Amino acid sequence: MHASQIAEDYPSVTKDSDALAAAKLLAEHRLPGIVVTDGDRVPRAVLPASQVVRFLVPGYVQDDPSLAGVLSESVADRVADALRGKTVGELLPKSTSKPVMPVVRADDTVIEVAALMARCRCPLVAVVDGTQMVGVITASRLLQVALAAT
Repeated sequence: MHASQIAEDYPSVTKDSDALAAAKLLAEHRLPGIVVTDGDRVPRAVLPASQVVRFLVPGYVQDDPSLAGVLSESVADRVADALRGKTVGELLPKSTSKPVMPVVRADDTVIEVAALMARCRCPLVAVVDGTQMVGVITASRLLQVALAAT
């Protein structure tokens, strides 16, 4: 079985997309992450849902998690306000290297897809035909295919 046969349609955003809208997309569809593409739908990065959650937590609480318990309910209720006016590009993990988007070719095998996903520790990979994204394979979809024979 090839990657193109198990790839699914999957939402994508650009670096300039609204961060709050992207977070809502992640939440509504319970996605493990979202693909960030350029204007030509070439996959450039993955924004993990965990990174969006991390962005919601104030830095001082990340530094000292015991402070989370003393925040008032009104502060907790407004946690998503941290996303207002931000772009997806601002949410991408900061690193010294360029953000990585695991990409497989449409004719790659399930084992090749699994090997890349395991190596990158990423819950999804983009499937491309040439440079154009034709779909995404999530870890749960890969497991579904791999376990179908059992």
